[in-house]
Amino acid sequence: MESSGCDEIQEIVIVGGGLCGLATALALHRKGVESVVLEKSETLRSEGAAIGVLPNGWKALDQLGVASHLRTTALPLQGMRITWMDKGNEKFTPYKNIGEVRCLKRSDIVETFADALPPKAIRFGCDIVSVEMDPITSLPSLLLSNGKRIGAKVLIGCDGWRSIVASFLGLKPAKTFRTCAIRGLTSYPNGHSFPLEFVRLIIGQTAVGRLPITDKLVHWFVAVQQGTDAKFPQDTQFIKQRAMEAVSGHPADVQEMIEKCDLDSLSFAHLKYRAPWDLMFGNFREKTVTVAGDAMHVMGPFLGQGGSSGIEDAVVLGINLAKTINGSCFDHEEAMDQYIKERKMRVVKLATQSYLTALLIENRPMLTKIVVVAVMAIFFRNQSAHTQYDCGLL
Repeated sequence: MESSGCDEIQEIVIVGGGLCGLATALALHRKGVESVVLEKSETLRSEGAAIGVLPNGWKALDQLGVASHLRTTALPLQGMRITWMDKGNEKFTPYKNIGEVRCLKRSDIVETFADALPPKAIRFGCDIVSVEMDPITSLPSLLLSNGKRIGAKVLIGCDGWRSIVASFLGLKPAKTFRTCAIRGLTSYPNGHSFPLEFVRLIIGQTAVGRLPITDKLVHWFVAVQQGTDAKFPQDTQFIKQRAMEAVSGHPADVQEMIEKCDLDSLSFAHLKYRAPWDLMFGNFREKTVTVAGDAMHVMGPFLGQGGSSGIEDAVVLGINLAKTINGSCFDHEEAMDQYIKERKMRVVKLATQSYLTALLIENRPMLTKIVVVAVMAIFFRNQSAHTQYDCGLL
């Protein structure tokens, strides 16, 4: 160990204790493979307030053994209702033809994942500064901000769109949509009267989304167009004020929802994405190093698949890495290649459909929108097909 220059060497190290990182650790644990999650925060992270989980996400959660519990934390949604308020048009899409859709608090998911892991599986306060290949062992080596160095026989980067592991692999930086989003939660101690629907209210270039989680809790977002170089102060009172300004022309119940929001749940940021062409031609493995979740394929929320696709990654990683233990796969590199083979076209399709949807939503030239509509009609005729994907059996 001294000759390698590492203070310790672990079998499998997962960088990032968000949804995908914890899901990956849980998938491996359920296959009898232990790992260590290195999380830079001092506590579990739950940025983003909540996420919608579509049928494919529930299939993945079922494989992780946590779906039954998570179903008790949120009510099923019956459909999506889009209202163009300045045009007087409305469209309702029932979910009965798609399957199970719920909106889950992010904190409920990460806490459920963490509770299902062995003690000390997550190390908090581990800020990764860099990744390099140890010249002696040829294993990936992580340098922490405290000067400690940890070696890993397998390294999985689940460290988000600013991933240090993705940078090590040479992936191009994530790009920025013109759309930015304010997200939050609002509690109604005496209950709310909103229908169990994903509601989108659109006026001009501003969209408000509302997704009930329970009969007393609602997740919401406000999407506005902003220059890609804009900076956003993270003071929660400022974020609330900005949201209130954006919904000034919306119904009273929308304004009340934001006025009474839980300040600690607020976030304000540009939407990021990894371009479909970068995913198609990107390198996702270097020896025994790979990435998953947003570190691999951050995408806009336009399909509601960002979180679920990362959980899918976790299940597929668990399936393939476990093969190195039972002998059906020769080594870790072969297992990672199989993981990438299974995931690449899935995430390329998701990223492409999400990107095209963003072009329709954003303020783009009419010719661009006409071309996008034509492309969508050819390649994504069934626009909900992505919800029927099955990531496989752990």
